[in-house]
Amino acid sequence: MSRLFGTDGVRGVANRELTPELAFRLGFAAACVLQSVNQEHRFFVIGKDTRYSGDLLEAALAAGVMAAGVDVWQLGIIPTPGVAYVTRTVGAAAGVMISASHNPMEDNGIKFFGADGFKLLDATEDDIEVQMADLQSCARPTGAGIGRITVRKDLVQDYVKFLRGTVRNSFSTLKVAVDAAHGAAYEIAAQVLRDLGANVEVFCAEPDGTNINVRCGSTHPDEIVRRVREVKADVGISFDGDADRLIAVDEAGRIVDGDCTMLICARDMLERGILRGHTVVTTVMSNYGFVKAARELGLELVRTSVGDRYVMEAMRDGGYVLGGEQSGHVIFLQHNTTGDGILSALQLLDVLVQSGQKLSTLASVMRSYPQVLVNIRVLDKSAWRNNPRILSAISKVEASLSDNGRVLVRESGTEPIVRVMVEGPSEQEVKSYVDDIVQVVKEELGVK
Repeated sequence: MSRLFGTDGVRGVANRELTPELAFRLGFAAACVLQSVNQEHRFFVIGKDTRYSGDLLEAALAAGVMAAGVDVWQLGIIPTPGVAYVTRTVGAAAGVMISASHNPMEDNGIKFFGADGFKLLDATEDDIEVQMADLQSCARPTGAGIGRITVRKDLVQDYVKFLRGTVRNSFSTLKVAVDAAHGAAYEIAAQVLRDLGANVEVFCAEPDGTNINVRCGSTHPDEIVRRVREVKADVGISFDGDADRLIAVDEAGRIVDGDCTMLICARDMLERGILRGHTVVTTVMSNYGFVKAARELGLELVRTSVGDRYVMEAMRDGGYVLGGEQSGHVIFLQHNTTGDGILSALQLLDVLVQSGQKLSTLASVMRSYPQVLVNIRVLDKSAWRNNPRILSAISKVEASLSDNGRVLVRESGTEPIVRVMVEGPSEQEVKSYVDDIVQVVKEELGVK
């Protein structure tokens, strides 16, 4: 039987794969497991993004939690990191976010946070899955023992207040364009920036339940690029549906991705003496230009597998405070326990104001190398690791690139796919190298 929990909670098409029946069972089992771990805490907090299916899944999930005798505090529309923050600050047994992040609106997901505000460990998720297979073993209270709902939308403002308190400077000199992706940040992103004095132009902030992430948000950066140029903003910031990632744009409309944001903030934190171990935690997908620039700044890098949960694990294990992904998940662990798009934007803007420079100048700290990625469907995705001809083709390209690029070959965690990625100083050269390796992979492994 396949595992229910993926790398970022339980996801699927709402009302088909992620059904209200499943949400009820998941809520009931999670309440049984997490309340037993945190017996002094008697309630869950639940937040959601703007999808149509959020109400459906929230109602079913809350019913399951209450059936296990645990109260529910409903937060309403709130970013995923807001749920993590509220969970750890109000004494909840757990937090739950109903969102499928940057996925299409018909998808949805259920993500849990422990009482400490961190995503659940794999072992705890496994315990919940075991409990779901044996719901009868968990007592069902009656009468006054049944859980009840309390609406606590006011707690969103506690999160807003927290965000404001993470910066040093007024933003009164900045004009900021915001793409809220018609998602969870559609109100509070602009509020926080205006509270800090910024002149804010907000776009894609009219959610109707169906338009979340549609041709907007951090996975469609062309929208914020266009808007920055249109309103002549100093900077643009774009979030995904649940606002846990950020893509920024400089005053000329050039994209500043997660790699560049981390590097700008890391340099500032290094100068202030608050970057523990002089270390940034990144995934293997970080651009080679980021790696070279980090070395030149005297930074240490810890590399992990793709996924913000692996970045977080390495940060907690090593006691590091900054990490993230090229896609825009950036974790400032001294502030919050998960990637936070609004928080990342505030930290970037704070450095921008403090420096007195333009974002384009700060972003020149690194030059992104051209990157080409090809996915190949094969019969045996792991066989490349022991294939002499494939390994020889990889080594040949690595020798040609020397210290001016890199090769990354890996198999997909969920599909019969081998991914071949090459970075180097010339796009034409990089494409040629990728083609060489891909051809050998296809010949040796067969195409599915």
